[in-house]
Amino acid sequence: MAKKALSERQKNILAYIQEYVAEFGRPPTIREIGGAVNISSTSVVNYNLTKLKERGLLERDSDVSRGLRLTEKVAETTGKAVAAVGKVVEEVNTAVSNLLRVPLVGNIVAGSPIEGVNGDFSVYDDEDAIELSSSMIPGRKDDLFALRVSGDSMIDAMVNDGDIVIMRPEYNVRDGDMVAVWLRDDTTTLKYFFQEGKKVRLQPANPTMDPIYVDRKDVQVQGKVMMVLRQTA
Repeated sequence: MAKKALSERQKNILAYIQEYVAEFGRPPTIREIGGAVNISSTSVVNYNLTKLKERGLLERDSDVSRGLRLTEKVAETTGKAVAAVGKVVEEVNTAVSNLLRVPLVGNIVAGSPIEGVNGDFSVYDDEDAIELSSSMIPGRKDDLFALRVSGDSMIDAMVNDGDIVIMRPEYNVRDGDMVAVWLRDDTTTLKYFFQEGKKVRLQPANPTMDPIYVDRKDVQVQGKVMMVLRQTA
């Protein structure tokens, strides 16, 4: 018995995944697929992805975000060249394997330090993660974390309110490093770090704000900024 033909919805999903991968180099999320093909329910999207998987047109890895992989069998359905699809498959697999999930663990103040934030960034929801290519971050990657910036004290460093900073735990930092610090008076802030004798100068990148001077013993560096992800409206 011949297999039932793909529905128009399934064809649209398949075409969207191909187009998305070709443009962005990675597979789309379930919600992105639903939005593109006018399906409001993620369960309906998952149902159709399961049908495509049963047809051998894609593979799914439930343990990996964006874990969709097109197979070369797609060529038989879409009529596109096997070589082109094979290239897309290879690109998708490479993109997924290189995808890095960085936990978004909280907020950091880029302004006057605020009380009541103890610098404990160890608790987070796994759904709150930033995805980026591992090639974008040099060096070790297993302990990276992300913070959302609140305030405008670092605007001249191109770090604006609402931006996300990718951090790496670093306790021995150099003058001029942009760091997240916890102060002994139970406040946290994001500033440039400068050691000046027994004092530390926490320098904002905003000419309207004054530097903060504190005793070195009262400063605990939580991490160094490795990357800034600008958030556009």
